[in-house]
Amino acid sequence: KTTANNCQQLPTTATNKMPIDVNELRDYKGGDPAKWKLYMEQRFKDPSIVDQVLDLDKEWRELRAKCDELAKDKNKLQKDVIAPKKKAKEPCDAEVAQLKDIQNEIKEKLEELPNIAEKRDTLLGRIGNMVDPEVPISKDEDNDNIVVDLYPEPTEMANNPTLLPCPLGKLNYTFPETHPLTHDDLLWRIGGYEPVRGQNVGGHRAYFMTNAGVLLNQAIINYSISFLGKRGYSVLQPPFMMNKEVMASIAQLEDFDEQLYKVSGKTDDPQASGEKYLIATSEQPICAYHKGDWIDPKELPIRYAGISTCFRKEAGSSGKDIRGIFRVHQFEKIEQFCLTVDDFEVSQAEQKRMLLAATDFYKSLGIGYRVVCLVSGELNDAAVKKYDLEGWFPGQQTYRELVSCSNCTDYQARGVGVRCGHATDANKKGDLTSRASYCHMLNSTLCATGRGICCILETYQTETGVVVPEVLRPFMGGMEFMPFVRGPAELSKGEKGGKGEKGGKNSGGGGKGKGKNQEKK
Repeated sequence: KTTANNCQQLPTTATNKMPIDVNELRDYKGGDPAKWKLYMEQRFKDPSIVDQVLDLDKEWRELRAKCDELAKDKNKLQKDVIAPKKKAKEPCDAEVAQLKDIQNEIKEKLEELPNIAEKRDTLLGRIGNMVDPEVPISKDEDNDNIVVDLYPEPTEMANNPTLLPCPLGKLNYTFPETHPLTHDDLLWRIGGYEPVRGQNVGGHRAYFMTNAGVLLNQAIINYSISFLGKRGYSVLQPPFMMNKEVMASIAQLEDFDEQLYKVSGKTDDPQASGEKYLIATSEQPICAYHKGDWIDPKELPIRYAGISTCFRKEAGSSGKDIRGIFRVHQFEKIEQFCLTVDDFEVSQAEQKRMLLAATDFYKSLGIGYRVVCLVSGELNDAAVKKYDLEGWFPGQQTYRELVSCSNCTDYQARGVGVRCGHATDANKKGDLTSRASYCHMLNSTLCATGRGICCILETYQTETGVVVPEVLRPFMGGMEFMPFVRGPAELSKGEKGGKGEKGGKNSGGGGKGKGKNQEKK
């Protein structure tokens, strides 16, 4: 039996990472390789990887069978030939030489086995998770993402209650109201941040939060903790650095290049490898919080509210959102992270529950949004389905991503060895049901505070300042209004030359975007 504080520890290693069970590909074990090829095709990835895994698995099984056969030959030779001859004091030099040859052959093959297994499992790790039937099969998110919710409801829904769900490219509706200023200009005017001073200290995309900006940031964090606490979430503040081998059991290879900061150097720990990574989201360390645990299904679901600073290189975002605090290298985020039993219907329901928490949160803040179900080509390897909640930015006159809500089923749990009991359906064809069940893991942003601030400022702006959302006032000492304390920032030489981007060198500006624009975190 286990809870968050009472866990049975099981040995795990990073080299055992197998996000899908190889038995799912073995037809003699009840697996269905054709199904996994289809999932790869739906993800627009190479389905031949499934065949490559099976080829290596066959080679591995045949080699293991040969080892078993040789072991039997060795035992038979020792028992039936050499031992009787020695007992009868008969010469057996030839048989002893034959025995040594068999032993050497067994040794060579046993040394080869882990190499083949490693190649197989490396390829197995490149196979993505299943794809939820609701997910639209496409790479075109601008047209084929499915809009499943709009807030506030547009006037078109009054005349057509069945307007949703609808592909984004086919949906026509009246956008929410717009306002003149973008978040960067507003944050500057309320005295909420100092970007140039931050860049002088920390380089590109760095900033100092000041006064009203700090208060708003902390208010969002504390309100989020209170909000999730009322929904039964336990609060976790994880370490901001992770050991390389633990991060490797969770993150995709491309994350290391595009997102993760590497930290190296000697510490006071003589056993340390000296190589760690800064977290890009609290999802990563919380995913490993129960690493190696075997959780009693009766203790599930477990729901965590992760509170952390996050660090991202944004290597693939050169030139995007270079001003303001919408896309930065360091920010705070409140994350929902949930574990359920190994049951797809249960984790599907949990994903809807997490999404409801996110929509309720933004409704409470008075922020307009739309929720989209992402196309299959935009899913990472772990997610079977992902919803994005895109907030309406009145100053930029566009929707931008605030929340990403994913069901990863047992894909991540296999990487870190988090189990929850055994499958019980003994009548199922094959041997799949004899395996251990792994917990299903789900994650969802509640709020990345920087992006939340951006959206709040654009939504609540007035001619003289910004109104504080009512639910945040108790967490800002009762403050109801953040007045402008200075005018627009001074324009840079390039902006004075007519480049047309809003804001100045000290503010950062978003400019205006199309209604279909969807920016990724």
